[in-house]
Amino acid sequence: MATITKEEVRHVAHLARLAITEEEVEHFTEQLAKIVQFADKLNELDTTNVEPTTHVLPLENVLREDKSVAGLDREIMMKNVKEHEAGQVKVPAIME
Repeated sequence: MATITKEEVRHVAHLARLAITEEEVEHFTEQLAKIVQFADKLNELDTTNVEPTTHVLPLENVLREDKSVAGLDREIMMKNVKEHEAGQVKVPAIME
């Protein structure tokens, strides 16, 4: 069974550029040890006849086909615009 040492926790925190206290080192060491123990427990399962999967549910590409379609009619769109000038939508300035 794999174990996590306090030094490994300090090393990972250092790599992640996290400043952690000794109390946090202790806390995270215990938490990570429990996670590793759980992963070890999962390794005990017999998965001989289980096909490898990447997702639990079947996924499909939900993106539409990349083809051009007509947009809103400009005159209809301008009816919903608060202010416009010379065929352009006028918006409040956001920069000075």
